[in-house]
Amino acid sequence: MNLAQFPRRGYVKEPTPIEYLPNFSKALGAGINIYMKRDDMLPGAGGGNKTRKLDFCVADALQKGCDTLITCGAVQSNHCRLTLAWAVHEGMDCHLVLEERVPGSYNPEASGNNFLYQLLGVKSITVVPKGTDMAAAMQGVADKLKASGRKPYVIPGGASNALGALGYVACMEEILAQMFAMGVNFDHMVVPSGSAGTHGGIIAGMIGNNGNIPVTGIGVNRPKAVQENAVLTVANQALELLGVEARVPADKVVAFDDYVGPGYSLPTDAMVEAVKMLAQTEAILLDPVYSGKAMSGLIDLARKGYFPKGANVLFLHTGGSPALFAYLPTFRK
Repeated sequence: MNLAQFPRRGYVKEPTPIEYLPNFSKALGAGINIYMKRDDMLPGAGGGNKTRKLDFCVADALQKGCDTLITCGAVQSNHCRLTLAWAVHEGMDCHLVLEERVPGSYNPEASGNNFLYQLLGVKSITVVPKGTDMAAAMQGVADKLKASGRKPYVIPGGASNALGALGYVACMEEILAQMFAMGVNFDHMVVPSGSAGTHGGIIAGMIGNNGNIPVTGIGVNRPKAVQENAVLTVANQALELLGVEARVPADKVVAFDDYVGPGYSLPTDAMVEAVKMLAQTEAILLDPVYSGKAMSGLIDLARKGYFPKGANVLFLHTGGSPALFAYLPTFRK
């Protein structure tokens, strides 16, 4: 697959590490070997998976002569933080539209990503209620900016479109090269599954490279059937954009919804266990919304025998640890 045909900004300078987690694997006691792809170590203010997607999306914006980025997310959105951070890096303005997926949850004085929005100099924050048409809300901001002479570029939530998903097509190619260099074959891969671009890009990269490694997504928001369809759609759009004739068979997309709990971003006991377990065995910080719930899914599946004994399982750490600081009461119970 020729990714070089698409402009990018070069935010990803080198492969992120794949690390074996011996203490965590032992503590889990399921007879499997857990490895972690450390995309929490990507560049950007606080790191995280969206840097790979924004590498392509921001390049497209600049190629089109835009001077302002607009994007959306939840009130503690890691994607919004990273879009803002890379806008600052490029000398661009950035405007955010935040959805209160939990009514009354937006607090401009909150810690975590909310604090970082202010520190990084966000130009405006528009807060909208749960269920708002986010594309229309962002377009409304864009129309006002155009009227004032700006040239805005709208990036969808999570940068989860075909162009953004190329960042995780590239990541999958990176992983396959690292497996060869390390002499390690992974029997399974587990990824957080939210706005679908990361999961979809991994699937597209796996199909396009004949990787033949099963991928299990752990959903953090939507029902299983809805999430799997969203991932399948993004994956196939990415392959089409790349000019790849192959398409993803529907049965290759798995996104469990068993670990969402009461709702998106709302804590679960299993998430808290997963975050504490990784912190206290490997000194690795997960986040409470994505990687924490995804790891709680891996833990539960391992305990239930979902992975065969002796399997090498790779977990994709998508970052997001700055959001931990908005959840202090949850972890201090």
